[in-house]
Amino acid sequence: MKGRFDFTVDSLGECKVPSPIKLSNERGDFIANYVKDNEYIRYNLDVYENVLETEADAYNNNLISKAGPREFIYFNPKHVHAAICTCGGLCPGLNDVIRAVVRCLWNRYGVRRITGIRYGYKGFLNEYGFDTIELDPDKVDDIHKTGGSFLGTSRGAGNRVIDIVDAIERLNINILFIVGGDGTQRGALEIAEEIERRGAKISVVGIPKTVDNDLLFIQKSFGFDTAVVKATEAVSAAHMEAHSQINGIGLVKLMGRESGFIATATALASHEVNFCLIPEVPFDLYGEHGFLNELEQRILERNHAVVIVAEGAGQELLQATGEKDASGNIKLGDIGTFLRDKISEHFKERNIHINLKYMDPSYQIRSAPAVAVDSIYCERLGNNAVHAAMAGKTKLVIGLVHDKFVLLPTRLVTIQRNKVNPEGSLWRDAIDATGQPLYMGVKPKVEPEKRGKREK
Repeated sequence: MKGRFDFTVDSLGECKVPSPIKLSNERGDFIANYVKDNEYIRYNLDVYENVLETEADAYNNNLISKAGPREFIYFNPKHVHAAICTCGGLCPGLNDVIRAVVRCLWNRYGVRRITGIRYGYKGFLNEYGFDTIELDPDKVDDIHKTGGSFLGTSRGAGNRVIDIVDAIERLNINILFIVGGDGTQRGALEIAEEIERRGAKISVVGIPKTVDNDLLFIQKSFGFDTAVVKATEAVSAAHMEAHSQINGIGLVKLMGRESGFIATATALASHEVNFCLIPEVPFDLYGEHGFLNELEQRILERNHAVVIVAEGAGQELLQATGEKDASGNIKLGDIGTFLRDKISEHFKERNIHINLKYMDPSYQIRSAPAVAVDSIYCERLGNNAVHAAMAGKTKLVIGLVHDKFVLLPTRLVTIQRNKVNPEGSLWRDAIDATGQPLYMGVKPKVEPEKRGKREK
């Protein structure tokens, strides 16, 4: 996303408490260093021909604060009551994040009051009657070895802002970690704003959890790498089934409501996908260049095919319900079963024998334990979330930008969803990997006056 943005992160006040973490401000002494509030990374790295920036622009615009431990912190660790909740659907790595937050608070800062809020935002509400869980390193030491959420999770209730903040005040919480995706973080921002209206000094820090990898500005959300690993395993099985049958077709539906990152990355990782269908790239079913005709040509030439489709792809081909789920997301039509039936009808009409195998591994993927690369990421996200909170930072999400851990204001992260750019290098490489046509349907028209313009 191009442009100039205000990445300023809110703070509860001046940091006057010496950190119990004894690091260094010196270089070359073989001791890890504190991070200072005037340390930044620059967001936009691209340089376009004929678009020059002054030196002041280069240094004063799009600067994002680095995450990490500060020499002086806002909260006295002895007075801290921290809480953590996990919201939304399951995602690999949830337990790794919980473990990291608890261990960093306890072992590095000496915080002794850490509460787990059960079942997401609903855990704050009296009518559900969920007890809280007192957390310490012993309780969370082994939870990373299993999938799911140790605290439980749920969708919805994030709009009950007044009731949630009432509960936070009753529990005397002054640091709240909220793990979730874009809907959850929008709720977290509203909670933080209500806290601010009441004049309370409570830090609200978000940790990005969305398996679809669709949070804006963030390079990668945790669980994504594990999802791609598990999706690639499903594609491998689909390819084996297709390759072993007469005119075999493996059809795999993957996660991706509005963003096709998992499907795209899986196509690149597996080397066995012939068609990748994502929400960002429309396609037609019928016609000379429609999907079904292209699939037929593939079968006639190679006698097998593997198709992956993101759950949000092709929704314009389905009957819209207009309904929403508990998180406020529009309920999608089932593109997987729709394509399964349309493929079967197409080849039956042409009297071409096929063996079609349809797989939907979504919930197996969501509930899987994190793979090693995700476990590392979750550990570092959790630690940096704690450092930010103890320094009194609030209304922020911990993120990775240009391979650096940074503090991103929640108001920016949630303005819209991140999506695969159909004209970008990632999708271009996916097209190369699959060999599918650039268009499967009517080629979009480009207005003459816009042709050749660069995005600014």
